[in-house]
Amino acid sequence: MTDTICALATAIGGAIGIIRISGPQSLEILSHIFIKDLSDAQPNTIHYGHIKNGEEIVDEVLVSIFRAPHSYTGEDSAEISCHGSRYILNKVLELLIQHGCRMANPGEYTQRAFLNGKMDLSQAEAVADLIASGNKATHQIAMSQLRGVFSSELSQLREQLLKLTSLLELELDFSDHEDLEFADRSELLDIAKKINNRIISLAQSFETGQALKNGIPVAIVGKTNVGKSTLLNRLLHDDRAIVSSVHGTTRDTIEDTIDLHGVTFRFIDTAGIRQTTDEIEQIGISRTFAAIEKARIVLWLIDAEPTAEDVQEMLNRCKGKSLLIIQNKIDIQSATQPPLELRSLATIGTQETSNLKPQTSNLQPQTSNLKPQASNLLRISAKQGTNLDQLEQAIFDAADIPELTEQDIIVSSARQYHSLLSAQENLSRVLASLESGLSGDLVSEDLKIVLDNLSEITGQGRILANEVLENIFTHFCIGK
Repeated sequence: MTDTICALATAIGGAIGIIRISGPQSLEILSHIFIKDLSDAQPNTIHYGHIKNGEEIVDEVLVSIFRAPHSYTGEDSAEISCHGSRYILNKVLELLIQHGCRMANPGEYTQRAFLNGKMDLSQAEAVADLIASGNKATHQIAMSQLRGVFSSELSQLREQLLKLTSLLELELDFSDHEDLEFADRSELLDIAKKINNRIISLAQSFETGQALKNGIPVAIVGKTNVGKSTLLNRLLHDDRAIVSSVHGTTRDTIEDTIDLHGVTFRFIDTAGIRQTTDEIEQIGISRTFAAIEKARIVLWLIDAEPTAEDVQEMLNRCKGKSLLIIQNKIDIQSATQPPLELRSLATIGTQETSNLKPQTSNLQPQTSNLKPQASNLLRISAKQGTNLDQLEQAIFDAADIPELTEQDIIVSSARQYHSLLSAQENLSRVLASLESGLSGDLVSEDLKIVLDNLSEITGQGRILANEVLENIFTHFCIGK
């Protein structure tokens, strides 16, 4: 990396714009356009002055100086803080390029930080996640990974695997001495099982990580004219969906997101479920069933006692999901009309209704009482907003997201997830080999493959193909 790069690090149009420069000639190039020579400037200093184009003053700026290796990229670098005018920022970039810089590629600053040993690959990916974080949960996941919590965990796993490999190879070196035993197979098996369980736990966190990253999908379903669109609008505090007394108004799914307690939920309003000969409405109902399949939480709106068949169908479609049953329109319920008790649920076996409990996660999930009992039926008025706060809390609880800290590890990268799956698959062969008493050299080779799988995640101790790095860093924004 002998070239020097530059890029705008902030959006155009603000009061202040920042231009980043990094590379061996950073300060020399900057000195050509700054009012004074910065070649010998001390690290971690800020200099006030003017950017000049010949005798013309372009802007009044502050220049921050960073020296290798104590900079973000590990190279000599600088940041120019100027006014946010499009003309000024483009002019400064133009002058830098005229004197020897080139425009940075997306993610090139972070890529240089990785290549210069300032961070490992998992931390580099966390930089992009931190920039993209849209709520408290995703911010904490990214910060945890950026601070190296995941890297530290992987390092500990690698140390244990290396210990296993060393004991097995030591056993091979002294295989002629039958009276010497360096590796107790039962002890090795116990250690390998613990490592395997931890890798499985990390891989299982990917589902939660993806849900938090993309928004937890919540499908709002029910018969026509039960108030699904009204509920969506009430939750979003916006007239997002058309509300009408005409049955079958919603013909397609409508999506939008809200933030509940620092977690993003992606709500999907669906077409009402009913028997119809309308071809377009039938397509909409098919998409409703597809939305249920993709959802993690299903809100089943009812305004009348459902039949046993309705209950059975909904339970069958919601297996493995959190199902919340919500009675809507309590504002127009007659004073003499008894509240719904969902008597139909009594006809369904308790084993079949176990999916009404929220999903659990591997991170010490919060417990919940959401079971198919009449006392737990949520009663609301979407039109009046009655009990909406209780519904929002029930939705959050059903997501079963534990309170995250920066010490919790949640895998949110598909690349990291697939490496963990490969590690677990190869480690299962190690366990089988140890249990069957296979030769230590065969076990050792499989252990090395597991080590290689874990090294893929951090990029340490492994030569990565250029296309792997390009695939990671091209998804970054320019300037980072």
